[in-house]
Amino acid sequence: METAFHMSLPCLSIEDTRNFYIDNIGGSLGRTGENWVDINLFGHQVTFIQTEKFNFNSPNYVFGGKLLPSFHFGIIVAVEKWKVLYENLSNSNLKIVTQTTFLGDKRGEHCSFFIKDPNDYMLEFKSFKDPNHMFTT
Repeated sequence: METAFHMSLPCLSIEDTRNFYIDNIGGSLGRTGENWVDINLFGHQVTFIQTEKFNFNSPNYVFGGKLLPSFHFGIIVAVEKWKVLYENLSNSNLKIVTQTTFLGDKRGEHCSFFIKDPNDYMLEFKSFKDPNHMFTT
């Protein structure tokens, strides 16, 4: 087994969250319980646990001249997969929050876009021009 990450997050509605990640993002259903669901998000396990209203009041930050959410999570995919995701989500009734290229013509250059899920989480999709530069500066 390759290394995968696991993340657990609160959610407001199991059904809305499950539908968003499976129908819109292309994840698949994992284990489920009465108040939780596991989503296979590109081979990574994200568990959503139903809770009451929550609030993450974190300041935003500026990177590459763009205002970005400090609280977000995301997935890094190959350029071809990124283009398909971006096109599919752009053509849906979902709103792409930010789409840009960061570090243009530099090591670490990558395309990125953000989209909100039903819980107001910002989900980032990122694709590096050269995947070998993911951790280099």
